[in-house]
Amino acid sequence: MQISLLQCQSSRDVAQNLQFIESQLDLLPRVAGEEQLVVLPECCLLFGGHESQQGEYLLNCGSEESPLKSAMSDLAKKFNVYLVAGTIPVLAEDKRVYSRTYLFDSAGKVLGNYDKLHLFDVDVSDGTKEYRESDTFCPGDKISVIDTPFGKLGLAICYDLRFPDLFRAMREAGAELIALPAAFTKVTGAAHWQPLIQARAIETQCFILAAAQWGQHNRGSRETWGQSMIVDPWGRVMAEKMSGCGWVQATLDRSELELIRQQMPVSEHNRFAPPQLQKIR
Repeated sequence: MQISLLQCQSSRDVAQNLQFIESQLDLLPRVAGEEQLVVLPECCLLFGGHESQQGEYLLNCGSEESPLKSAMSDLAKKFNVYLVAGTIPVLAEDKRVYSRTYLFDSAGKVLGNYDKLHLFDVDVSDGTKEYRESDTFCPGDKISVIDTPFGKLGLAICYDLRFPDLFRAMREAGAELIALPAAFTKVTGAAHWQPLIQARAIETQCFILAAAQWGQHNRGSRETWGQSMIVDPWGRVMAEKMSGCGWVQATLDRSELELIRQQMPVSEHNRFAPPQLQKIR
């Protein structure tokens, strides 16, 4: 199984962001005869300003079917890849926005989707200072674990990483790999990004595929940490890219995952009840 994460430095220019992703897919190093799973970061097509711009884009695009979703479907088909398509905004019933990631197969068909459960309402000692995603975004209400040729793939987004119950719930639902599109701030990423990813990998005994935004966005109004990384079920970093834009790649061996779970069956040993998702609005 060949896995490729794309680290981006996205802006508010949708066309420019889309052109960058397409150009990188055109250069994607591939192993002949192997299916390719590509993971893009959070907000890969629209990022860098206030979160309200996500909703403004939807209201101005004038289409029931999101042009961003269609563009991602077209890329998956054109480049013959399974694609975790970062995140795109989707209108919710209350006129807020779902931060949604889609999984497309290599024919551009949607295999499943996931709406970000945990919204980033925090204060951070950076240039932005205050983040209030719930002003714009609506939280999701389900977990997603999807059958793929690569194994059962769970989906999470950025701030979800801090909530181990979600990751345990995905493991209980059969997850073997977990894709994490993200845009961690530089401040929180420097402190917590790598240890959280390794902890989630070790706890769930899953491969974690964490694709990140990196660098300064829109002349420094936002700054993200980067360090896209692939971590195995033992917590080992298989591949990473600390800074800059480009690909992070690894070939995964599912037999290693099976051996780790057999030798240390933590899921069977756990004496606590499986987590239950609380419905909120």
